[in-house]
Amino acid sequence: MSGSMYKPTVIQGTAPSAQQAPTSIGIVIIDHGSRREESNALFSEMVSRFRANSEFTIVEESHMEIATPDLQTAMRSCVEQGATTVIIHPYFLAPGRHVSEDIPKIAKEAAADFPQLNCIVTAPIADHPLMFRVMDDRVTEAISHSTSEAE
Repeated sequence: MSGSMYKPTVIQGTAPSAQQAPTSIGIVIIDHGSRREESNALFSEMVSRFRANSEFTIVEESHMEIATPDLQTAMRSCVEQGATTVIIHPYFLAPGRHVSEDIPKIAKEAAADFPQLNCIVTAPIADHPLMFRVMDDRVTEAISHSTSEAE
């Protein structure tokens, strides 16, 4: 299910085919990074859950700033584990400067160290249709919580 107005960006090489083995695809999930260790720990847990529930075995986390590892380190780790394609997923709600400029620039610089590497940046979460269901769930949860506390 897509329908997003934002599309993946090929940084280097080509997009993987549907026949490419998941074991040769590395996934890097990148967030902003935080000074709050609890936020970084929550992100790490989310990446671990993705890894556990995904067909992809090479899954790394990274942060734009403040926390480690950075994008270059995560991409290198994917290649060292055998990835021939790295797909970078910005764990951002909207396509601001990090998504539209910084991540593609850093990915291009890092991918240059691996000329045979295919590198793609996905669209951000943004307007994915499932986000509207998530928002509805959160609003409903807040209403239920408020109602139960008022009683």
